[in-house]
Amino acid sequence: MLDLMAAAGTAALYSSDFYQKILNFDASILLNVQEVVRNDILTPIMKFVTMLGDGGVFWIILTVVLLCIPKTRKMGLCSAISLLLSVIVCNLILKNAFARIRPYEVIDGLELIVKRANDFSFPSGHTSASVASAVALFLASTKKQKLITVWAIPLAALIGFSRIYVGIHYPTDVFVSAVLALIFAAVATVIGTKLYDFLAEKFSEKKKAKMKAENGDGAGAEE
Repeated sequence: MLDLMAAAGTAALYSSDFYQKILNFDASILLNVQEVVRNDILTPIMKFVTMLGDGGVFWIILTVVLLCIPKTRKMGLCSAISLLLSVIVCNLILKNAFARIRPYEVIDGLELIVKRANDFSFPSGHTSASVASAVALFLASTKKQKLITVWAIPLAALIGFSRIYVGIHYPTDVFVSAVLALIFAAVATVIGTKLYDFLAEKFSEKKKAKMKAENGDGAGAEE
């Protein structure tokens, strides 16, 4: 019953005048990018950039590396939580709920220059994961670390733009995904920082207790 209601709601949305205005707006941007911005020099670069966001693998690997280094562990934890929120909300919930058809299947004259996608269009998983991880890394980093982590934000933005450039996402997919990702990053930074501080304190207490016990055993042995 709920599935039928959701399907009816989605059908009503996509047949509305409001959505047609959004679609026309998206189409005008996509076709302009195709005609004005696309060129033989930029295309291979954009294909490589968009590939960096495939499956969020780049950001996942970066997160794992940061988790393995004590000085960057808090950043890694915040990024991991942000990526998890992105996957749950964008990929598992919203994509299926809105079931938006890809732009190259709807907009006349739009040429897709990468492999066709097997899932729905809205929101952009590439954009959401990239912005969620990049912003979480920046927010969770210290002042000195921010000089290093700041590069992640323009890269995430470039990945988002590349999705429009190659013709696989509507501009509104990318924009909404970026806004959602900012929220994920902010929430993840708060949760991740508190969790990191809690675990660090517990680990410190255990370490002190262990050292105290070892010192006690040593003193007893000397007696």
